[in-house]
Amino acid sequence: QAPESLPPLQKEAAVRVLRGRMKGIQGHCNSCYMDATLFSLFSCTSVLDSMLFKPFPLCDRNVQSILRDEIVNPLRRSGFVHAGSVMHLREQLTDKGQCSSFTNAEKDPEEFLNLIMHQVLGIEPLLRLQSGGREQDCYCYQIFMDQQEDLVVPDVQQLVEHSFLSSKLKLVEIPSCFIIQMPRFGKEYKMFSKIIPSLELDITDLLLDSPRECCLCGDVATLECL
Repeated sequence: QAPESLPPLQKEAAVRVLRGRMKGIQGHCNSCYMDATLFSLFSCTSVLDSMLFKPFPLCDRNVQSILRDEIVNPLRRSGFVHAGSVMHLREQLTDKGQCSSFTNAEKDPEEFLNLIMHQVLGIEPLLRLQSGGREQDCYCYQIFMDQQEDLVVPDVQQLVEHSFLSSKLKLVEIPSCFIIQMPRFGKEYKMFSKIIPSLELDITDLLLDSPRECCLCGDVATLECL
């Protein structure tokens, strides 16, 4: 039997299916990092649906089927995923990652993505970054930045640009998928009270050696002032 393929939720359907009580991915035992990541990756976009079907070189088909049949498809069908389904995935990742705390401790989303994409499914890195002439491959980008007095209620576009600038980073190529992790917040301190989602992201100024127009004359720029 061919695995079921449900499209991501879009527009009015997304609102109808995902809004209300008992919607989303049910949290349990410090699963929030994984719940939020899975919801972001699969509820309303198909960019990473290859994770659900494609037989990658190192692909663990059991983990792939749990992810597809017990989490993504129920989320897209009814808007709700039971905590037991996520725990089933966490138990499998504990075995594959040789880390016993995946079933009970809070992790960083990047650690989860590296484990499931690299070690379990064998997916090639999604991002190529360059800093100081050195390239690095990764699956997601976490925003790090100092407090900015001019950013009170920033949007994602501003945060990404400030973070890349302060870290002296450039994208080597246009990524097929750009997963961005917002600044981490603790109970005692929050850098921003709110972050406005940017529905589109302009990465023109973040690309390495990309032709850009001069902000003064409009011709192709030859110099860049940080």
